[in-house]
Amino acid sequence: MSAVASGEAEISRSTLHDGRVMLDQPVKGYRAGLDAVLLAAALELRPGAQACEFGCGAGAALLCAARLNPDARFTAFEKDQAMAGLASANTALNGYEGRIAIETGDALALAGTARFDAVFFNPPFFDDESALRPPAAEKRNAWISDAPLEDWIGAGLKALRPRGQLVIIHRADRLGDMLARFKGRAGDIGVLPVHPRAGEPAKRVIVRAVKASRAPLRILPGLIVHGGEGERFTLQAKAVLTGEARLCLHSPERRRP
Repeated sequence: MSAVASGEAEISRSTLHDGRVMLDQPVKGYRAGLDAVLLAAALELRPGAQACEFGCGAGAALLCAARLNPDARFTAFEKDQAMAGLASANTALNGYEGRIAIETGDALALAGTARFDAVFFNPPFFDDESALRPPAAEKRNAWISDAPLEDWIGAGLKALRPRGQLVIIHRADRLGDMLARFKGRAGDIGVLPVHPRAGEPAKRVIVRAVKASRAPLRILPGLIVHGGEGERFTLQAKAVLTGEARLCLHSPERRRP
């Protein structure tokens, strides 16, 4: 990691996917990491697909997804102007200008109707400010959403073409809310629990749903992130985090969107 200058904010440069994705992000404030890389690994796109990320921040998940899906095109919305500028700069830094478009604004209002083959997001984990100690001002937008999770999912489904996929990583205790919002609107739902360590409850879930599908819900074998006896990551988690492996949430017999 190294520090670089960007206007008045102090920016540091780090890498993802074992050095193959470069990412500049603020030294102070929310810094993307594990969740962003896991989200990107769950997104599998056919050549020519049009995908969209809601709330891309500096672009961590977006850039990893672009690397893993080299024949797809991406649009990303970020309402924080400074972060949108960083995402644009990171897009250029990684040579993806021709495949990624960054738009400044609220995705829930601007994503439109039936535009995309895939929508993905890692939304703020809280939509009730009373649910946690108030975060630092520079972290608020990353931790607390002004819109409830149900609105994020509703806007994502609206923006999808029929049979398009919605992919989310979120708190495991919100799984019931997510499934309720999908009822009657999406199916072929794959749920991948993410466990910190073997034997511990999942703290995250990655959920993939297909718009207008009636295929049944599937609970998939969980991903265990950290190994035992001093191992930082399990072999599976390490392969995903270095960009060598994906997380398969789609039905094997069904085509990618």
